[in-house]
Amino acid sequence: MTTMNKPSPNKPVVLVLAGHDPSGGAGIQADIETLAAHGCIATSVITSLTAQNTQLFSYHLPQAAGDFLTQARLVVDDVNIDACKIGAIGSQELIRAIHELIADETFPVILDPVLQSTTGHNFSNEEVCSLISELLLPFTTVITPNREEAMQLTGTLTPQAAAEKFFELGCKNILITDAEASEIKIINHLYQENGQTRTFTYDRLPGNFHGSGCTLTSAISANLANKIDLPTAIEQAQVFTWNSLKHGLKLGKGQMHPNRFFKQSEI
Repeated sequence: MTTMNKPSPNKPVVLVLAGHDPSGGAGIQADIETLAAHGCIATSVITSLTAQNTQLFSYHLPQAAGDFLTQARLVVDDVNIDACKIGAIGSQELIRAIHELIADETFPVILDPVLQSTTGHNFSNEEVCSLISELLLPFTTVITPNREEAMQLTGTLTPQAAAEKFFELGCKNILITDAEASEIKIINHLYQENGQTRTFTYDRLPGNFHGSGCTLTSAISANLANKIDLPTAIEQAQVFTWNSLKHGLKLGKGQMHPNRFFKQSEI
């Protein structure tokens, strides 16, 4: 019996390097849902297993760096990757492994520097922040920290100062989310390598959400994989994320899940 090779998919492929959230609200599952909603195919390598739900975070268990790198290299050596999304990492050894993986690649890298989960678990320390800055930022196309993460990674006090520091560290474009204190608006700032800046403002939605950052970063990754220009890719990703939250689902007793298939829900 002969097997014929099937034609390659015409959908872009995104490599996701992130943790696993059993509740499905954040992490790898959130990334895969978001990419699917944008017509992309996800390839994924888990950085850490976690014990969490919509209310609390118990612990995370980082994967051995050598095993992670073997899994990731097998994918990269076999599949044409159009973009790479990095989420929660979990250990200094994994940061080094990711650096080794992406250092010689040409696909865009979108980094969500998850230093703390929305349920309060701390993924970072001074050494982790230093390694992210040294080993990952020079290869990052877009970084998407919230205000607190931007300050922690750069040691600065304002979004503008943080962006300038990120540029010094080699990052090409910076989207700082919820960058200004406001009870009724979400205010995000985009700083581009060409010197242009943009501010995006959205109504703050009621409730707390689990996986909004994963949704945003994966949506940016999907848009860049679909060859959308960077400013448009970032703007459209924010609109998608806001609508996912607006149509959020109450699955557990705590934070709401973004509904990443809200368009299908409206049909």
